[in-house]
Amino acid sequence: MIVRASVLAGLALTVVPAFGQQIYDIWATTWDRAQLFTYTNLSPNPINFGSPGAIGQADITINDETLAQSMVGYGATLTDSSALILNNLKNQNSANYWSILNTLFDPTDGADAAGLSYLRVPLGASDFSANVYSFDDVSGDTTLASFNINNAPSYLFSVINDIRGINPYLKIHILPWSPPGWMKDSGTMKGGNFLSQYTSVYANYLLKCLQGFQSHGISVYAIGIQNEPENSDSSYPTCKISASQEAQIGTALRTLMNANGFSGVRIVGYDHNWNDAAGYPVQLMDDASSAFSGVAFHCYSGNFTQQDSFHNAFPSKEVYFTECTGEYGSDWWTDIKWYMENIFIGSVTHSSKSGLMWNLALDGNGNPKLPGTSSCGTPCRPVVQVNSDGSFMFHQEFYAMAQAGKAILPRDVNGPFGQRLHLTIGGERGQGLIATAFVTGRVNPSDWLRYSLVVLNWDDRPDGTWNPTPIQTTIEFRDVQATYTFPVGVTTLWWYAPSESFDGDASASEAREGKAKQQPEAAAGAGKETEKEKAGRKKPFKAWVHADINGERQRPIEMAFQ
Repeated sequence: MIVRASVLAGLALTVVPAFGQQIYDIWATTWDRAQLFTYTNLSPNPINFGSPGAIGQADITINDETLAQSMVGYGATLTDSSALILNNLKNQNSANYWSILNTLFDPTDGADAAGLSYLRVPLGASDFSANVYSFDDVSGDTTLASFNINNAPSYLFSVINDIRGINPYLKIHILPWSPPGWMKDSGTMKGGNFLSQYTSVYANYLLKCLQGFQSHGISVYAIGIQNEPENSDSSYPTCKISASQEAQIGTALRTLMNANGFSGVRIVGYDHNWNDAAGYPVQLMDDASSAFSGVAFHCYSGNFTQQDSFHNAFPSKEVYFTECTGEYGSDWWTDIKWYMENIFIGSVTHSSKSGLMWNLALDGNGNPKLPGTSSCGTPCRPVVQVNSDGSFMFHQEFYAMAQAGKAILPRDVNGPFGQRLHLTIGGERGQGLIATAFVTGRVNPSDWLRYSLVVLNWDDRPDGTWNPTPIQTTIEFRDVQATYTFPVGVTTLWWYAPSESFDGDASASEAREGKAKQQPEAAAGAGKETEKEKAGRKKPFKAWVHADINGERQRPIEMAFQ
């Protein structure tokens, strides 16, 4: 069906209603870096979904009938060091500073940007700070009279607010690397154990942190009790807090938050490695389920499938993935594969709502670090490297997150983030692919939903020797099929479909049958519309269309049809 319409200027448009789904938009990062988060618009030759045929070398079947978790975003940690690096760049080369922030955080649909939407921020010093500090370093100050949020460097809040100005969906997750040293048996923020006698004081300390961020105009999405509570290291801020202690602190904090205008802020517990997923996090929920929204995981021990141990025990609780770091000197393509398999596809497939790396920005040597820290013996690699001359480069962490992030960003201004769908992969070369899929809702419920697919083709040795080989793949969606050949690398693509299938031929047939059956009633009714005719009359609907203006193919738009 071709509808010809005229516009005010008299331009002729040829409009084809997209009753069948079509793939126009593709982003790719390939193993050889020939494509680096490269966008391709397939117009005027999109990939069409049509009647199913033989499957390809691989076959991806997407089930959109059962929805899994809603996503909240990908991102990294804005340590003091990351904020310092970025703030110095702002003073040295503001154009590069804003270029970095826009490329990292701009969530605009169709923008050439990753749209990162989740930022973790340490409360007080970490191993990436200039010095050791908390927000109240006066020993024995149980009334917290000396609490001062501005012990944090001013550029930390400045950079956060610059990012918030770019991405209004940004979620801020704050948590300490250690309580003040006087609340611990070590008397210092560097290592030691939390003393339970300070449970209520520490809960008030964390409440004051929330209020302190609020005083800088920063709304917090989530707060944690302690980063890596099973770790104690005497060379940088760390603290051991048992599950029962964290439960008591969380319970006290939840009460304070509810009474002080922070009832909508989540408390996310644990924030440590996969390997103890069946231990500490489960005990935490057993002791204080009502206080915590969920738990977060890190990558440094265990594997992503262990998230299931927690999720299966508490399926209504949220799962987050909040930290992993790369190291300078590792292989680019090997890292991309690992990140996708374990975090941005793997952890997400196993219930995580987020995927975060460690430092957002550092220099080419993984600095600056806290003097004397033993962490990152092999220099930790940031998402973006900023050099002393003001130049910068995005590392493999960026490209992995950017590919994943495109699939979940809101389609509409203030619209929802993507929600994960279930899928299966088959075919003779199906083992060469891993993937995850999402559906993104719309602000207007009559608008078509966006469906996204993130695919890693890691089949670089199909016969045991190095030979990166594309995989011709069929994509099964509802009762139609599309075909695409995935290069070795990461590919993100999307298409649109109504919330319920619309079969134009079937509807026309039903309308004809209805009209035929109603002929006698119509004659007897002298032209009055019957209730059956009213019910059979087709309602207006919206469809994605592609227009040609003066012979030039345009991006898809939505139009209403009667």
